[in-house]
Amino acid sequence: MADHPDLISHLKDYRQQAGLTQAQLAKRVSVSRKTINTIENGVFVPTTVLALKLARALDCRVEDLFALRDEA
Repeated sequence: MADHPDLISHLKDYRQQAGLTQAQLAKRVSVSRKTINTIENGVFVPTTVLALKLARALDCRVEDLFALRDEA
């Protein structure tokens, strides 16, 4: 699994806690399931707009979903 060197993603944890599949979350934020998968696996860093949409869809803050490695 690829991993972005600076970013930690908690997206998968929050998505699973919400009881959503990748496809369901993708539909809520108008992206493909593959986009959700690549974010969860650290391959793709979401744009600010997408990060905000994900946080809204999961009823949390962007900071809950993503953190810089040096802050973890």
